[in-house]
Amino acid sequence: MHRRLLSAAATSALLLGLAACGEPTDGPVTTAPPSIDIGTPSDGGGDAEPSDGGGEPTDQPRAEAPDIPAPDPANFAGMDEHTPEGAEQAFRYYIAVSMWAHQTGVTDELAKLQAPTCSGCDDLNQDLADLHEHGQYWSEFTINNVDTTLHQSTKYEHEVGYFFSITPHTRPDEDFTGRIEAPQIEYITVGGMDWVDGQWIVGGLDAEWGTNKHA
Repeated sequence: MHRRLLSAAATSALLLGLAACGEPTDGPVTTAPPSIDIGTPSDGGGDAEPSDGGGEPTDQPRAEAPDIPAPDPANFAGMDEHTPEGAEQAFRYYIAVSMWAHQTGVTDELAKLQAPTCSGCDDLNQDLADLHEHGQYWSEFTINNVDTTLHQSTKYEHEVGYFFSITPHTRPDEDFTGRIEAPQIEYITVGGMDWVDGQWIVGGLDAEWGTNKHA
C-alpha cells in the first residue's frame, strides 16, 4: 500500500473543494491543489524506499519520444523564492515536469526536484521506467488547472494541494503491444515541500487519479 499522506479532514476538504470548482479553468499547463498532514505513518511502517524519479535519467529524449518542449520555469514565477507562494509554484512545476517525463522519457530534471527518500513520488511516476525501457510514451496533452491550496504541516515546511486534469491522449497498452485512447483524467495531489540548499524539494507526495471520479 502506498503511503497515505492526507488526513481524513484534509482529504474531505480536497474533495469538497474540487466539487465546488466545477469545470477546469484556463491557465498555464500546470496548477496546484489542496493539502493535508503528510506526516501520517505508512500502514506498513518503516522507512520509505528511496525514489529514483521513476527510472534512469536521460539527458535527451530518445528518438521514439515526441519532441515536446520542457516546462518553462519562467511560467512558475516565484518557485525559487523561500515563501509559501514559492512552495506552491515549485510543486506545480514538479507536477508539470512529471507529466512531461511521461511524454518524453526525460527524468533528469524530475530527479532534481524530489528528495531521494520521497515517499509517494514513485506512485505518481511508477510508469516511467517501463515507458523508458520500451521507448514508448504518452502522446502530447494539456494540463488544465482546477485548484490549489496551501496547508499547515507537522512534518514538512509546507503542504501544497493541487487539483488538475489532463486532456485525452494516447498511451501504450499494458503489454506495450499497441496504443490505447485515454480519456480526460483527473488528479488530486498533495506535496510535502521543504526548502533545501536554496530550492524547494518534494519530500513526500500523495496522489489519486481517475476518470470522472468526482462527478
